[in-house]
Amino acid sequence: MACLVRNRGIVPKVAYAVGAASVLNQTETGPEPCDGQGAGGPVAPRIMLYSHDTYGLGHIRRARTIATALASRFEGASILIATGSPIVGRFDFPQGVDFVRIPGVVKLASGDYASDTMHLDIAQTVALRERILRTTAEAFAPDLLIVDKEPTGLRGEMLPTLEHLKKQGTKIVLGLRDVLDEAGALKTEWIRKGAPEIIEHYYDELWIYGLSEIFEPLAGLSLSESVLQRVRYTGYLRREAPDDWPEEHMAQRVPRGSVLVTPGGGGDGEALIDWVLRAYETDTSLSVPALIVFGPFMNVERRAEFERRAHRFRTIRTRNFDSRLERLMIESRGVIAMGGYNTFCEILSFDKPAALAPRITPRMEQYLRVAAADRIGLVQMLPPVQDGEGLPDPAAMGAAIQALDKQPLPSAAKVNGLLDGLDRVAELTRSALLAR
Repeated sequence: MACLVRNRGIVPKVAYAVGAASVLNQTETGPEPCDGQGAGGPVAPRIMLYSHDTYGLGHIRRARTIATALASRFEGASILIATGSPIVGRFDFPQGVDFVRIPGVVKLASGDYASDTMHLDIAQTVALRERILRTTAEAFAPDLLIVDKEPTGLRGEMLPTLEHLKKQGTKIVLGLRDVLDEAGALKTEWIRKGAPEIIEHYYDELWIYGLSEIFEPLAGLSLSESVLQRVRYTGYLRREAPDDWPEEHMAQRVPRGSVLVTPGGGGDGEALIDWVLRAYETDTSLSVPALIVFGPFMNVERRAEFERRAHRFRTIRTRNFDSRLERLMIESRGVIAMGGYNTFCEILSFDKPAALAPRITPRMEQYLRVAAADRIGLVQMLPPVQDGEGLPDPAAMGAAIQALDKQPLPSAAKVNGLLDGLDRVAELTRSALLAR
């Protein structure tokens, strides 16, 4: 249990959306002390995570994983996730963890952004998000802020919050996945956003959720020596089986010996699903059972088409979404996927043979991750998938599915510290709280 001494100021009265309900924070002087002492004594920590969530499931799933781990390690902690994910309410959260849903934003094919559901232009939407984030941070008064991936937030929306919390003495951390993008593209993007200067001024540490032996996401960037000294590699974020696993009727939902096919959120996974289905349609001797989980963001019309094709085969079952994909992966014989960060962590955690076909647009992130993992024997790399391009050979996918049983498990690569991420994040959190 981590407690820290601090003198909380008066928290202003403010209404904001937490979880599915609207909660009214009354003027207060802070939570009850974690050891029963009076005001001004030790109190349980407050931790805020920011996840901009303009595309897919990656950011909110990573934030949820970290929040859940910290809640289990810091007794009495209050952990609040500020997220733009439209499906955050479909996930389970443990005691001590809740979320603030800020207005959603979607990334268009052009690279521009638009409001997800409201009739506001992007500038109005970002201004609203910015105000909610700042007000939430003022009311919640976190001891530690963990910002996921975007140093300035979407279009700079986190800058007022960073400025306020820096003045309050909050420890501020930038959490980065193992791979961001190709170095040249990332350098151009960060310079355009002013990210190096923002990191220099506001961030106490940078936590990279991976290993430098596999990939160095900041290599090639013009970062000062001061910033580089703040970098901490954690290892990948281990995933655990849900508390309700194994389920009594699991075999009815996941045919025994099935290959799990998952494109993550599904918004960019149509080419992968089509490739898998063409493998079964082309090779009638391909009898390996498969469970395809489309993801909540797959185009409705394409999903319906895929379901019609899949249902011609007694060996293929489909599902739109499962908030606890871990259960399905544990039961699977192997995985066919694209190579997003969370799926990769699950493959390593449950030691599953996997064949991954990474996307290469709009970022090279997945390709770089999968290529590095393939080189050291963690996964098998398939040719990249891309909508609108030449169709990949269905025989290659069929061969990959059949070869999963003979493929070495990730654990055979024997990479030290590979899945130490959550333990290391907890250690870094404790150090940050004690140093405040």
